[in-house]
Amino acid sequence: MTPMPTDLRKPAIDDTNGVTRQHETTVTASMMADSAQFYRLLLETSRQIRCVLTLETVWQQIANTLGSTLDIDRCLVYSYESGDSPLTLAATYSRELNHQSSLPLETGIALSDYPALLQSVTSLQPVIMPLGCEPSMPSAADTHCQALPCLVATAHYQQQPNGIVILQRNDRPWQPIEVEFLRELVIDIGAAIANARLLAQRQTIIDDLQRMNTSLVKQHRIIEDAQRQAQEASRLKSEFLANTSHELRTPLNGMIGFLKLVIDGMADDPEEQAEFLQEAYKSAIHLLNLINDILDIAKIEAGKMQLEVSPVGLTELFNHVDSITRIQAQQKNLKFEIIKPPTYDDILLYGNYQRLLQVMLNLVGNAIKFTHEGGIRISAEIIREKVQTPSMELPGMVMVRVEDTGIGVSLEKQDKLFQSFSQVDGSRTRQYGGTGLGLAISQKLVEAMGGDVHFYSMGEGLGSTVTFTVPLYQEPMMAT
Repeated sequence: MTPMPTDLRKPAIDDTNGVTRQHETTVTASMMADSAQFYRLLLETSRQIRCVLTLETVWQQIANTLGSTLDIDRCLVYSYESGDSPLTLAATYSRELNHQSSLPLETGIALSDYPALLQSVTSLQPVIMPLGCEPSMPSAADTHCQALPCLVATAHYQQQPNGIVILQRNDRPWQPIEVEFLRELVIDIGAAIANARLLAQRQTIIDDLQRMNTSLVKQHRIIEDAQRQAQEASRLKSEFLANTSHELRTPLNGMIGFLKLVIDGMADDPEEQAEFLQEAYKSAIHLLNLINDILDIAKIEAGKMQLEVSPVGLTELFNHVDSITRIQAQQKNLKFEIIKPPTYDDILLYGNYQRLLQVMLNLVGNAIKFTHEGGIRISAEIIREKVQTPSMELPGMVMVRVEDTGIGVSLEKQDKLFQSFSQVDGSRTRQYGGTGLGLAISQKLVEAMGGDVHFYSMGEGLGSTVTFTVPLYQEPMMAT
């Protein structure tokens, strides 16, 4: 690109600080009358406008370049789309406000309200706008102060308008050479606008594609995670079914074996026969408990577990648990104790008695099963914190704690404890029997009654503690 002639834009030295700065160009008709200077100025002005790429910067560059090159007082640059759509103010220039002015009041105007603008858009030629017919122009003193008619020109690309510039000068009228200069320049201005719009559209498409790609990657990861979870769930259920079938066959074979002995008359005397029948009965109860666990977890996962809640006495609940489990602990020479908070009246829970008993038997049964020495302690604690249920406000919660000195659970395996079809040791030859559903069922039952379950263990061989909470029906009178 041919550089600006030195007589149009000369560098100067500021004598006070030695910093080089540019003088603003003052273009006169005599300077542009020379055809060589005219086209050099046109090329340089076009270069200044087209050297920027972003659309927002292009608009302001148009306003600033026209303002300084044509030595005008004010300039408005409007974005034009098509048809009757309103013109959008894109940039302004004010010599009094040091190039970029504050936006005037009319930031969006209708083309049909300004005949001169419509004429310029239709003809794609510069038009002198009659006084009093122009949009408000920015000025440091008065935004509506116009001394001379404005010059309007339409920027266009491939005969399609895409922008409108409105120029105002207060000190002298527009010269034909300046109008011609603007007529030639708006072609390059239109190309710069079109190019910036295309780049903006391209960048928008790139950004959209990047967002879509990011979204697809995330969705792909979600699908992969879901597939892994489904495969893991399938594996756990297959392992669970294999272990459960083994667990079910053990008491069933015991029942069949002892009953066969009785049927075949293998008992030596009535006492031995009664012993065979007692063993068959124990196997039947064990089998029933296994089947009940499987049915309960099936109901829970199907969302068909419904509980009716009512006041439940803690003393009665603990006594029932004691009558069933104490003898099991004594058979293993384990210490067994139940500790209740000191109160003058009974502590009433708000839950389902049979399901609370089931939870207690699950937790205490596990504690006895996995403890070989030491003991089991069952205790309760009142938490005075109001609880809001769908039907009433309750005075607090009761936390039941089951502690043992058993084998414990390693920290990395504790997350499996509450999974419905997972066991800490899933191999068929594991040392301890059971379906592995006890904690999962207990958790769901307690949550259905408005409480929660937590498991604590410092690691293998360090014992375990399981706590669960149940709403308190009424606050008891504490014994001091």
